Amino acid sequence: MPGIDQKRIVVCGHVCLDIIPTFPPVEGGLDYFRPGRLSIVDAAIAATGGTVSNVGLSLDKLGLPVRLVGKVGSDPFGSIVTGRFAQANPALAGDISAAEGEVTSYTVVICPPGVDRILFHCPGANDTFTDADVPDRVFEGASLFHFGYPPLMKQIWSDGGARLERIFSRARAGGALTSLDMALPDPSSPAGKIDWPAFLSRVLPRVDMFLPSVEEFLYMADRSSFDGFAARGGSEVIVRDISLTEVSRLADIALSLGVSALLVKMGDRGAYLRTGSAGVRGHPGWENRELYTPVFKVPSLSGTTGSGDATIAGFLASMFKETGPEEALTMAVAVGACCVEAPDATSGVRPWKETAERVRKGWQRVPTDVLEPGWKRLPPGLWAGPKDA
Repeated sequence: MPGIDQKRIVVCGHVCLDIIPTFPPVEGGLDYFRPGRLSIVDAAIAATGGTVSNVGLSLDKLGLPVRLVGKVGSDPFGSIVTGRFAQANPALAGDISAAEGEVTSYTVVICPPGVDRILFHCPGANDTFTDADVPDRVFEGASLFHFGYPPLMKQIWSDGGARLERIFSRARAGGALTSLDMALPDPSSPAGKIDWPAFLSRVLPRVDMFLPSVEEFLYMADRSSFDGFAARGGSEVIVRDISLTEVSRLADIALSLGVSALLVKMGDRGAYLRTGSAGVRGHPGWENRELYTPVFKVPSLSGTTGSGDATIAGFLASMFKETGPEEALTMAVAVGACCVEAPDATSGVRPWKETAERVRKGWQRVPTDVLEPGWKRLPPGLWAGPKDA
């Protein structure tokens, strides 16, 4: 078994180039989305995006050993992506393959002040990514294997999860804990219309840690409830109005399918953590936990791009460092909060020691009262649920 200095975290899946226009401050706000309007904006930020970049580079900035696995096209965008990875750390780009004749995935991220981000996305080479693009060598020395955004990768979602199941089986055979994040598909697209409960039933038995947003999980596990929220305003309404009791019901679904730990990202409401009776393999003290935390206060909100992935990076870093569940949940939202202090997905992330010190010195969470039955406050700012042991 490799020593901790030889272990690494593998981050695999969706990778793209994010193109992010920046918006100047305007008194009173503007209707940027009125048809025919010409709006003057500031310089655009071109940054790598997708789970491979957002989670992987965040882990690298936290100081963790990382290996990135993804696919780009043989075009200028692909060269930019691999160049950015190599610039951040020369060891990162070795398992990013370039597919001849394919285009690199890109996302135009529209995030004006005071408005949640709007995304225009081209899947590109992510749509042809399969288990054959994950060589056996990437599992060597991997203690954690994370895969992200299967709904944005056609060959991964279109077979009902068979390829992803094989990837996770190989990772587990190599001794790694497995981790999965999702993405919210366009309901009108082919990806939005597949049988997601069946997909989860096939894949989650091979997943140790399931890390979706509350909107993604609700869409895939209980479409009728998702549609009810959507009729009242969509994702913002889900994050604002869904109860922790309902999140706990969703957690029961994940645990019943074999997941050891579920981290549900709840936007500006924070995050929910639930574990099963067996805990997490190799991590004593994780049995039967149900915890919730609000987010940390930030001096200024620059952008929400990548905040969910940064939250995952904080959680995976905690698992790598073998912390307890309270610290893991705290560090997850702490890294997520650092992320939103910058407009792109990773430049706001700080090293682990600096982030932990910020928490230790009394970084305040947003004041939150949980009024649902059975919840009790834990110091410093966490809540324990009725199913917490």
